[in-house]
Amino acid sequence: MSESAALSAPRAGSPWIIAVLVALATFMEVLDTTIANVALPYIAGGMGVSQDESSWVVTTYLVSNAIILTASSYLAKRFGRKAFFIMCLGLFTTSSVLCGFAWNLQVLLMFRILQGLGGGGMVPVAQSILADSFPPEKRGQAFALFGVAVVVAPVVGPTLGGYLSDNASWHWCFLINGPVGVAAMLLIWLILKEPAEVTEERRKQAHGFDVVGFVLVATFLGALELMLDRGLEDDWFDSRFIVITAAVCATAFVAMIPWEMNQKNPTVDVRMLASRQFGACFLVMLATGAILLGTTQMLPQMVQQDFGYTATWAGLVLSPGGLVTMAMMFVVGRLSGKVQPKYMIMTGAAVVAFAMYDLTRVYANVDFWFFAESRMLIGIGLPLIFLSITTASYNGIPPERTDQASALINAARNTGGSIGVSLAANILAHRGQFHQNRLVESTIPSNPAYQDTLNQVTNYFAAHGSSMVQAKQQALAWIGQTVQMQSSLLAYVDVYWALMLISLSAIPLALTLRKVKLGGGPAMAH
Repeated sequence: MSESAALSAPRAGSPWIIAVLVALATFMEVLDTTIANVALPYIAGGMGVSQDESSWVVTTYLVSNAIILTASSYLAKRFGRKAFFIMCLGLFTTSSVLCGFAWNLQVLLMFRILQGLGGGGMVPVAQSILADSFPPEKRGQAFALFGVAVVVAPVVGPTLGGYLSDNASWHWCFLINGPVGVAAMLLIWLILKEPAEVTEERRKQAHGFDVVGFVLVATFLGALELMLDRGLEDDWFDSRFIVITAAVCATAFVAMIPWEMNQKNPTVDVRMLASRQFGACFLVMLATGAILLGTTQMLPQMVQQDFGYTATWAGLVLSPGGLVTMAMMFVVGRLSGKVQPKYMIMTGAAVVAFAMYDLTRVYANVDFWFFAESRMLIGIGLPLIFLSITTASYNGIPPERTDQASALINAARNTGGSIGVSLAANILAHRGQFHQNRLVESTIPSNPAYQDTLNQVTNYFAAHGSSMVQAKQQALAWIGQTVQMQSSLLAYVDVYWALMLISLSAIPLALTLRKVKLGGGPAMAH
């Protein structure tokens, strides 16, 4: 019996049950990349930290997730796919519950790192399980289900997180994974069959693990994220800590390249990354992750901060985009057999860039649908990029290296998302201060426009029952709040300009891709 047959033989109809279960587990993992986004103000308030510090809850998860992806192929072979998948799901579920009981930010970040390590190992193994459980002619349908879970989860996350934060507590954003994770573990244990001879055969294929390479990759990604997260707070390179962290990051990167090039079984296949086809796909996925996670954090944060939305409504802003994304996954699945990936990537990047440009038109009186429609545009563009990158990236990759390719593409998405969130937060803080300083320059007594506004607002408050002294104090406070809101909106506009440029950068990269044979696509990227 072949491996595929062995894994798909447990009982009649079981492949689709397996597909639903692994898609559910994957949905939970991807959901946790965004479920905490709209809860960050609650987390910051509950733990007595700043909004910038609370964003580490998102970025630490993404980085640890990306790091473990590079080792997932070896570990799945070493322990067996079923055993490794259940171990990862168990670690993810346990650390999720522990996040819900965290008593300070440091402890929460530690548990989020463990959660990312558990979650990061699940997705590429889930793809392999699906590929083994279905015959080639039905894999496209299975991966369509998997693709819906992967792409829609980041949109459901903020909506669910907002509802739980408003109506229960932010702790439930993590505790909710407990019962679902336990049920999924039990069902997968009972239903998924992996014969001992198959596990043993794969174990023989697990050549020596590149420990040094893994440590260098982890050091590089960890130091990079630490530098990006702490840079603003520590005043960048005026801080000795940031200088040391940057030196460690650069040293690990420089040492990693020659080491990995000389390894028979490297943690990161540098030669694969250096190839034109796969390297371009890797960079496009970095940019796509930055756009997806950057907007998924910035948009809910902006509507809560400057437009007075509750966490629930901030999450709902993203929901129409999720529905569009779900529909587009099936449309793109049909188009992928007829249109070259490079053209779909270019089209998707142009649509997403236009959506970012649309958000730069934000002003104080826009309504719910202004934000929702921009998100719907993103929902049209991103599936065109995601599925096309998968098809293009596997082109020319030998079968024995597809696990490595899958892990690297998945790592690119999460690393790009982490960089995107950090970059957006840094632009927001820096440009917010810049715009506030420029606006304050105009709010001086010698400015006729300022005096005219002050008099009008003072008269307004006086006409509504305030004394002249109170009315003037209220007018000054109103002008101060208006300046703060305007500087914040202008800073968000700068963030969207930056994300638009990142999206446009994918177009010339897509032009470098060669044409591929159309027709049966490979696994969906996470």
